[in-house]
Amino acid sequence: MNDAYLVAKPERDRRPLRFVAFGVIAVLVFGLLTTRLAYLQITNGQTFATRAEAQRTVQEAIPAPRGLIYDRKGRLLVSNVASWTVRVKPADLPFSRRLDVAQRLGALLGMDATDIIAAMDTAPGSRFDPVRIATDVPEKTARLVSESTEELPGVDVAVETRRQYPDGPLLAHILGYTGPIDGGTYAKLKSDGYLEDDMMGKAGIEATFEQQLRGTYGSELVERDATGKDVQVLRTVREAVPGASLTLTIDRTIQKEATEALKWGMRAAGLKRGVLIVMNPQTGEVLALVSLPSYDNNEFAKGISVKAFAKLVNDKNKPLTNHAVQAHYPPGSTFKLVAGTGALQDGKITPKTRVRTAGYLTLGGTRFYDWNHMGFGPCNIYCGFGHSSDTFFFQLAGMLGADRLAYWAHQYGFGTPTGIDLPGEASGIVPSNQWKVDALGQRMTGGEVYQAGIGQGYDVVTPIQLINAYAAMANGGKLYRPQLVREVVGPDGKVIQAFKPDLIRKLKVSQATLRTMRLAARSTVTLRHTYNLVDMPVKVAGKSGTAEFGLRDSKGRLPYHSWFVGFVPQNPYKATFAKTTASLVFLAFAYDSRTKGNAGTEIAKAFLQLHFHIKKDYLNHDLLKKGNFYQSN
Repeated sequence: MNDAYLVAKPERDRRPLRFVAFGVIAVLVFGLLTTRLAYLQITNGQTFATRAEAQRTVQEAIPAPRGLIYDRKGRLLVSNVASWTVRVKPADLPFSRRLDVAQRLGALLGMDATDIIAAMDTAPGSRFDPVRIATDVPEKTARLVSESTEELPGVDVAVETRRQYPDGPLLAHILGYTGPIDGGTYAKLKSDGYLEDDMMGKAGIEATFEQQLRGTYGSELVERDATGKDVQVLRTVREAVPGASLTLTIDRTIQKEATEALKWGMRAAGLKRGVLIVMNPQTGEVLALVSLPSYDNNEFAKGISVKAFAKLVNDKNKPLTNHAVQAHYPPGSTFKLVAGTGALQDGKITPKTRVRTAGYLTLGGTRFYDWNHMGFGPCNIYCGFGHSSDTFFFQLAGMLGADRLAYWAHQYGFGTPTGIDLPGEASGIVPSNQWKVDALGQRMTGGEVYQAGIGQGYDVVTPIQLINAYAAMANGGKLYRPQLVREVVGPDGKVIQAFKPDLIRKLKVSQATLRTMRLAARSTVTLRHTYNLVDMPVKVAGKSGTAEFGLRDSKGRLPYHSWFVGFVPQNPYKATFAKTTASLVFLAFAYDSRTKGNAGTEIAKAFLQLHFHIKKDYLNHDLLKKGNFYQSN
């Protein structure tokens, strides 16, 4: 074999070609990517930038400062104060650590762990929304909580505003309180701009005027980090507009006088519930409205505990109920205004007509007794109303019949809410033949008509209805809607809505009839049916009443409530009751009094002494001892 064939040919080096090929491919790939990126940047850059921005920014609401509330003389009744608030975001709290965190947080805040867990479980928002656990937290405690992020995952601290009620229980039933929005309410109001953790009016004026007080929320653009926590505010999108402020018809001084008088009477008589209302009969303005027992609305503003709330709810004397508006009671002899007006206006009697009164009347074999079991002999309307003769008004009611009696009751506003600016107003009951057919399947009996004539039986009224009826009699027949708000003032100081007397109706009663009833109301005082009220320097007309209810005691006696409703002329020291210029009407109600005398009358006298600065004491303390032998007057 030729040696030339045995020599190997040198192998060709292909590495440069490979590098060239790789380089060309790399250039092409990166060229395509660059071209694509350039295309995306040019054509969709703004879109992607906006998306990226949206992932780290969010619009948040700016709560509007809630409007303030003042009394008629410009004294501040409700304000806003800064408050440290502790919140929990459920999504950031591992479920396995809920109980441990709730117990640790509860120890710091002085709360039950169960209350904290309940707050998280009942919050209306999503798990990513912070849940308000406690407000008005001391600054030292707030700092401890904020520094314990490892032990308290999902917990943060914020500065919010809360409502402050300087007078607390004094005005609680008028002002009400604010509280966290619940799930059902949030679902209804979400479209109106309410948030999951919003505070809103829950009772009283705060609830009735929620929309005016709330204001309009603004919004701001906020940057968040990867964990969803706010980093900084980028810009304000829309400024918040503060809520309107309210000026009430209430005079805080008169409210204090009424409260002091009622508390005195309740202590002296051992009462558990009571009401005292003062109004201007010429306009319907409520000057004072006291319902006892009361509660401190600051507890709700600060975040009331489940235990404290349950105690209020379970209290048998119902401190959360406004007994002046939300509860109704038999009116007793104060209701004789209706039978007297109806009998005069329908021509059944004249002011001079004398009706024989006796110890009792017999109807269908049943005896219907006068309150003193003796009667007062022949009586005209002044005698009958002044002595509060039951047998007199049994006969007037019988003359009218159930339906005419009900008609005149409706004229005075009974059986229908007055429309006062407070939530939950009760309607009361005015029985008629149709009412009883609907309710019990039969017409009113004669005995039931008798009882209706003296405010017993099926009749029940609210204290605000009763004082409003007497205001209409005192002012010449104008039935006004009782009002608590004089002005709604915008954040710029301009009056949005000014008070105007709101006439419900003019009574279909002649001025002569109303004049007769005013003079009859004065005779209640001058005939000393109200003890020594006539001796006081201020001149008063009105009507007392006791109203039986409930179960008889071991001696066969029924418990009873006591009432007094009265009015004072324009010049309180001159008895000008023939005129329609009464300047003040007031009502005292003593629940389950069972006293020797009329507790409502003594409470009313206590108020008059305070309001008119009467130094001499006209109060009959002995009459407030337990006795229960005035059965029905």
